[in-house]
Amino acid sequence: MLNNGCTYTDRISKQTKDQTVLEYYVQRYGHSSKQEWSDRICDGKIRLNGTSTTPETVIKSGQILTYDRPPWEEIDVPLTFETCYEDPDLLIIVKPSGLPVLPGGGFLENTLLRLLARSYKENPPIPIHRLGRGTSGLMILARTPLAKAQLTKQMTDRQIQKIYLALVSGVVKNDRIEIHQPIGKVAHPVLGYLFSASSGGLVSESHLKVLERRTDSTLCAIEIFTGRPHQIRIHTAAIGHHLVGDPLYAIGGIAKLDPPKSPSVRGTLNGGLNQEDIAVPGDCGYHLHAHQLSFCHPRSGQPMNFTAIPSNPLLHHFASSSWA
Repeated sequence: MLNNGCTYTDRISKQTKDQTVLEYYVQRYGHSSKQEWSDRICDGKIRLNGTSTTPETVIKSGQILTYDRPPWEEIDVPLTFETCYEDPDLLIIVKPSGLPVLPGGGFLENTLLRLLARSYKENPPIPIHRLGRGTSGLMILARTPLAKAQLTKQMTDRQIQKIYLALVSGVVKNDRIEIHQPIGKVAHPVLGYLFSASSGGLVSESHLKVLERRTDSTLCAIEIFTGRPHQIRIHTAAIGHHLVGDPLYAIGGIAKLDPPKSPSVRGTLNGGLNQEDIAVPGDCGYHLHAHQLSFCHPRSGQPMNFTAIPSNPLLHHFASSSWA
């Protein structure tokens, strides 16, 4: 089934002024070729300050570019989630692996945000944090402005405890490891950029505890103290134990570019690479579950603790997976 299409809006900054319209899209959005962007501009799908433009038009700071993407067919994803707890301020859910939280990466209607908008037509709950598309488990959503403000403050002040179950490659020798690998934006030949291990990135902190050593993998509990994008995927890879099945992050916490994940199905893009050939952050296959969640209720201040048992059999453990 086709969705209703989407309009993407960009405001031109001082850093990108004096480019042509075509140069802007080619450099900023490498998922499409130069010819594809040129065709869209000439077909009137891209407008500058609300009017049709040309590929050669020079853009200025403060101008608005809009791209009217026509309807497309989204891939199938799980479209249900489990509700663990609900009151006038809060919603605690268990997100299934495969369901994106926010629109992006080819998803518009098949997202948690749209599911919530359909179920809660007035004041849909707002996610306080995100989980990657391939990550399952517990999420906190706010239903009132008070809850949003208080829970955001708890998140900023590191008062929300989040513990994940992760299956990593290889046998981890140390029972506990603290990981402080900085994470930042790194240039990518197709996507423009993505988050990776980066010496110039933001400070990041994860604590890993071994739960069970297996023949060629290790089941771990991981507590995160910062919420950088793809933090656990990057941090485990950075210490030499990437998540089992992760199509994107290689040892060292950097993105894989070769070999391709699938045969080419269209013309090459920047650097001779194809969008379909390159793994992207939203690809699934890794084993990661948000298992435990602890925080204080935003209105009453009472401690709240939740545990979600993973449906993924590879993440089950013979004993308690608490952090103690």
